[in-house]
Amino acid sequence: MLKAFIIDDEFQSRGLLNNMLQQYFPEVIVAGEASTVKEGLKGIEKYKPGVVFLDIQMKGETGFDLLNRLPKINFSLIFTTAFDKYAIKAFRFNAIDYLLKPIVIDELIEAVNKVKQRSVPELSVSKGQLEQLYQDIKYPQKIHDKIAIPTIEGFTIIPVSEIVYCHANGNYTEFYLVDKRSILSSYTLKQYDEILTPQSFFRAHRSYLINLAHVKLYRRGEGGEIVMSNGHEIELSRTHKDEFMHVLNLR
Repeated sequence: MLKAFIIDDEFQSRGLLNNMLQQYFPEVIVAGEASTVKEGLKGIEKYKPGVVFLDIQMKGETGFDLLNRLPKINFSLIFTTAFDKYAIKAFRFNAIDYLLKPIVIDELIEAVNKVKQRSVPELSVSKGQLEQLYQDIKYPQKIHDKIAIPTIEGFTIIPVSEIVYCHANGNYTEFYLVDKRSILSSYTLKQYDEILTPQSFFRAHRSYLINLAHVKLYRRGEGGEIVMSNGHEIELSRTHKDEFMHVLNLR
């Protein structure tokens, strides 16, 4: 059984989420609900939930106000938000689970299943990620200079500029960095393609996402080969060749 707690200042939103959980997740017990930060803190202390669904904006207060008053986040956290595309990008960069209002059942199922698969709930989010998320939402137009990478142990936060390329490894993604380290992430390459392409990354091949800032050399061919700053040679997909040449102004 998984104990859940819902914090949202909208009665209708709380009721809808509660009903969806009851209908699709009989193993999830909604222990309680709260409409304010104060009520939320009391409820978390009383029920000790395994997962908290937390609204960001609540009548002059925010979900961050609540989290900042907790000595430790020892539960899985899923934000519920009506924010725009810039905020969604911030959630993805910081590897924090979220549901966009109005909540879609398929996305709720995916989010809850991720929580159920975690053996250590407190690894779902760190204080550092929350601080970065807050700054990213507060200044939505800024360039994200760091990214949180979820791993088996927890999260690794690295500068985006230090990523040379990403390689698909089944349903995982391997990051190769300038210091010769590699980090295995539990997210797919498709997810990182969506996150990093606006940050001057390029999908060179179905298995590779490269940082254009680290392209050292291009060798002509049917598709050609890209030599990265660490010396690794990556095959350029024939279908992506024209776009690559255009992006780097090679024509």
